[in-house]
Amino acid sequence: MPDPSLPGGLLRGRRILVVGAGTRPSAEPDAPVGNGRAIAITAAREGARVACADVDGHSAGRTAAMIAAEGGDACVAVADVGDPGSCDRVVSQAAERLGGLDGVVFNAGIGIGYGLAGTAPADWDRVLQVNLRAPFLVGKAAMPALDDGAAMVFIGSLAGTKPGSRSPSYDASKAGLAGLVRHIAAEGAPRGVRANVVAPGLIDTVMGRDAAAGNRSRDRVAGLIPMRRQGTAWEVADVAVFLLSERASYVTGQVVHVDGGLSTLR
Repeated sequence: MPDPSLPGGLLRGRRILVVGAGTRPSAEPDAPVGNGRAIAITAAREGARVACADVDGHSAGRTAAMIAAEGGDACVAVADVGDPGSCDRVVSQAAERLGGLDGVVFNAGIGIGYGLAGTAPADWDRVLQVNLRAPFLVGKAAMPALDDGAAMVFIGSLAGTKPGSRSPSYDASKAGLAGLVRHIAAEGAPRGVRANVVAPGLIDTVMGRDAAAGNRSRDRVAGLIPMRRQGTAWEVADVAVFLLSERASYVTGQVVHVDGGLSTLR
């Protein structure tokens, strides 16, 4: 087994699928990287071969190109996780192209509706399809495809622990994700297959900037955080990659918050 203490060796030789590996387009010249892209790139920097999957093939291809530009190994898959068949296919395609799977990251997610009155039943159903049914289907397809000792990481949200998004469908889906992942972890434990949730708080991404609607609003948001700043997707990626690695070999069924203390210190 590769020595994870060596530089760039935390995921050396591992084959990782990242679902939601693109970044939402933005007109901002300094637009930040998204969580999925940061995770895919960080995994590659740590020695993994990465399958970059996204509903936007161009965005996934851009992530793969960034990995290749640094000397990494990446392939692209297009997956609409709202389609159950696509959830199965993306796992089988990644396993075929990479020659097996040692890890899966599920990063796809949407939010629709504002408040109970502003959330239509169709909005609720769509969010639950993408945010909760899809990780169930990807996890179900991945479990038999993963080698013993593999790991799955699901990107949740602080909204799964505390109210704040003002979207009942989003909050409920992220709360449900924790229960789903505990079950996946329990089924995988006899083979040493681990599953955990990374729950970001207020992270500076394109989606986060759209919600904040301007620098002044972002500054006010940062003032709510005990560490007095928003996090970055790279900080989320570091935690996700750690959980994919052998260094987290005794960590499973957990929700790890990456939120500057917002979930516990306020």
